[in-house]
Amino acid sequence: MRMNLDNANWSFSGENVKKFDDHILKSVPLYKEGHNLICQLSDFFLSNNSICYEIGCSTGNLLENLAEHNKSKSIKIIGIEVEKDMVNSAQKKLSSFSNIEILCDDILNVDLEKSDLIISYYTIQFIKPRIRQLIFSKIYESLNWGGAFLLFEKVRGPDARFQDILTALYTDFKLEQGFSKDDILDKTRSLKGILEPFSTQGNLDLLDRAGFKDITTIMKYVCFEGFLAIK
Repeated sequence: MRMNLDNANWSFSGENVKKFDDHILKSVPLYKEGHNLICQLSDFFLSNNSICYEIGCSTGNLLENLAEHNKSKSIKIIGIEVEKDMVNSAQKKLSSFSNIEILCDDILNVDLEKSDLIISYYTIQFIKPRIRQLIFSKIYESLNWGGAFLLFEKVRGPDARFQDILTALYTDFKLEQGFSKDDILDKTRSLKGILEPFSTQGNLDLLDRAGFKDITTIMKYVCFEGFLAIK
């Protein structure tokens, strides 16, 4: 399946929205497993009257999974997404859930309510590095004491040799998923200056500077990693 790609001009809007769900399943290893893990982890942090945020909720699949998993609790789930086409898709998909709200806005413009769980599922990597610390600090401040931030990111290797290995392994993964060599090259070119992963340590440093001290890795596959940070 070919996405509409231009050099250094990847977009999460337009026709790409219709193809997003299928494309992401083939692009990110353990994508569904990550959703399942997040739902299981939510048991430790969400209770009646809890508020949960997802930053960059795209088409709303994770929001739906969280709502279904926690349907026995009275919780409020809020998705934040800057792309209007994604918001429209998510709102249509989730119209039957009265406890889900989707905001079309930038996270830095939103007055976050005190919450028990905030999730970023492969989103921060697309946000300009210069403002990431502001976002992490805002997340920390908005969490209740004992609340959690679940951060899933594509990560860079700690040095050039490891990065070469990670890149080769991920390329093999995409070829196994049916992407052609041209697909892979086109996607790489389209993401120049748009996808900016940090290393594992880089993400840990952002979390630490925001105030998080209790941090652990909860999932890791080659260059994809999930972190649990508790306030």
